[in-house]
Amino acid sequence: MSHLPNTEETPLIRDLPLELRPRQRLVYAGPNALSNAELLAIILRMGGRGESVLHLAERLLSQFGGLPGLVQASHDELCGAHGIGEAKATQIKAALELGRRLLATAPCERPRVRSPGDAASLLMLEMGLLEQEQLRTLLLDTKNTLLRVVHVYTGSLNTAVVRVGEVFREAIRANCASIIVVHNHPSGDPTPSPEDVRVTEQLVAAGRLLDIEVLDHLVIGHNRYVSLKERGLGFR
Repeated sequence: MSHLPNTEETPLIRDLPLELRPRQRLVYAGPNALSNAELLAIILRMGGRGESVLHLAERLLSQFGGLPGLVQASHDELCGAHGIGEAKATQIKAALELGRRLLATAPCERPRVRSPGDAASLLMLEMGLLEQEQLRTLLLDTKNTLLRVVHVYTGSLNTAVVRVGEVFREAIRANCASIIVVHNHPSGDPTPSPEDVRVTEQLVAAGRLLDIEVLDHLVIGHNRYVSLKERGLGFR
């Protein structure tokens, strides 16, 4: 399938009414009012010959399957897209990486995890795009304030592979009060498997022995998550 722009020229940004230009709309309406294509157009700044930057942004999002596709695309793949050279590819990658780091790192004031949704929002954007399963733990203090996120291991989640000691090692070192276990399903479907439930049962039991409460086990999919605690799976 060809991703070349139409031969018919598209209106340039400068030809649009001032109130419809992405930069001006961001100023008076705020970034939340802009579409993904408009925000990407601001990052790209300029289109190509006969193609507006807004049309270029729309075409890129379509070609790569939206923002998740742009995140997963390599630098070379972006450079290979029509109208995207070295400079534009690096601009896209830099902007997406800033967004990823914002979500991956705790702000100056450590967040308090009050619900499964709070925990999922910290990791869903990044873990929902992983091509392999990963297991991470959120280490929490007595007020459910996040101390840090620990990457435990990468690989399929099953009782033969998961070592309880590995899951709790950093929690013991940090002397934390509780943990939330999080892993992803690369398929995008966060429905817990029977093995997910068995692993949860093991971890909950081990937590009781170690006096470190396992508050929840989340399964992350594409823009979705499931809380095993809310579903009563693996928790008694």
